[in-house]
Amino acid sequence: MKRICVFDVNETLLDLSGLDPLFTAAFGDAAARREWFAQVLQTALVTTLLAEYADFTAIGAAALAITAAKRGVEVVPEERQRILGGMRQLQPHADVRDGLNRLRGAGLRLAALTNSTHRVAEAQLTHAGIRDAFEAVLSADEVRRLKPAPEPYRMAAQRLGVGIGDIRLIACHAWDVAGALKAGCAAVYVARPGMPFDPLMPRPDIEAADVRDAAEQIIRAEV
Repeated sequence: MKRICVFDVNETLLDLSGLDPLFTAAFGDAAARREWFAQVLQTALVTTLLAEYADFTAIGAAALAITAAKRGVEVVPEERQRILGGMRQLQPHADVRDGLNRLRGAGLRLAALTNSTHRVAEAQLTHAGIRDAFEAVLSADEVRRLKPAPEPYRMAAQRLGVGIGDIRLIACHAWDVAGALKAGCAAVYVARPGMPFDPLMPRPDIEAADVRDAAEQIIRAEV
């Protein structure tokens, strides 16, 4: 069975360390970037759990304010705009282009599914030089429910014209993998450095060191 490979974008494909110089300038500490993005994910998960909705850009701005308050730092509007705008100017991880090309060469369909808004996601993937790898770029914003709620995964299957079981979600976040599995998708966990799999989450049938490794395992399993 050739499932459609549906990729998470932030951290799975794109390297957020490109924001580190901006956080160093604003906070005096590049480590604030990881703290900020952890807050982004926490806020996104809580709003989803409470059946509330804010788009990912608004959540990013709120998380930046929280991070600044925790650290006792004043982030001026220009710095805030540079950080949030920097999300559109990230580079892909070194393994990504090879992995995507390998999957496409094997005849697999590829799409992206992200919590970022569609406009941001299109800008991100275009700037990274990998937009052409995907037949569709899909945003959870379309259903006003963020992953790992089931609606984004179901929307992806509907938009791609397949059943939910014909989707394979590829992500470096255990919560995203778990959400996809719960919705009825197959999944792949990509073990990005410093992001171990949560032992309380259900495990997918494929776990990979990076996107290149994921591609080889997917091809062996499905082609």
